[in-house]
Amino acid sequence: MAIGFRTLAAAIGWLAVGLQYWLVITGDIGPGPISRTINFFSYFTILTNIIAAIAMTASVLAPGGFFDRPAVRTAITSYIVVVGITYHLLLRNLWAPQGLDLVADTALHYVTPALFVLDWMVFVPKSRVAWHTAFSALVYPLVYLAWTLWHGSWSSFYPYPFVDVSKIGLPKALTNSAAMAIGFLALYLILLGIGRVISKRNRTSL
Repeated sequence: MAIGFRTLAAAIGWLAVGLQYWLVITGDIGPGPISRTINFFSYFTILTNIIAAIAMTASVLAPGGFFDRPAVRTAITSYIVVVGITYHLLLRNLWAPQGLDLVADTALHYVTPALFVLDWMVFVPKSRVAWHTAFSALVYPLVYLAWTLWHGSWSSFYPYPFVDVSKIGLPKALTNSAAMAIGFLALYLILLGIGRVISKRNRTSL
C-alpha cells in the first residue's frame, strides 16, 4: 500500500513542479529565462516540493535509505506543512490563479502537503525520533533564509513579502526570519509529540 501511495504522490509532486516551471519559463512577464530559473528555484515552496518528491521517489526506488529515516521524514513534513499554512494564511490573496496556474498552485500548496502529511501519519514509524533532531531539522530553513537574503541583496528579488528587505528593511526581515525559524522548531516538536501519541495508540490497539 505504501509503495502505491508514494508512487502516486511522487508523480503528482514532479508533475506539479514541472508544470509550474513550464508556466514560469513560457510566461511573458519578468526577466530572461536564466534569471527566471534562478528565481524559480529561490522559492521555498518549490524547493520543498522538490524535496518531498525526491523523498517519495526514493522510498519507492530505494526503500530503507536516507529519505526513509523517521527524523528525515518528520523534518520534511514540517517543511511542507509550513508551505501550506504560510500560503493559506499569508499569500493566497496576493494573486488569483486561473487555468493551469490554478492547477499547479493547488498541487504545490495543498495536494502535496496533504499527501506528505498523510504518508507521515500512516507509514512512518515516529516513536523513536529523538527530540534533539529538531535542531538538525532547522539547517535547511536557515540555509534557505540566508540564501534568500544574500540573493536578494544583489538581485533585488525577494520571493516573499515578509523577507523583502527593499520594502520592509533588513531589521524587519531578520525579525521575520527569526520568527519563521522559531515556527519551524515549534512545528517539528509538535509533530514529534503527535507522532508519539499516534505510536502509543497504535501499540495500545494491538
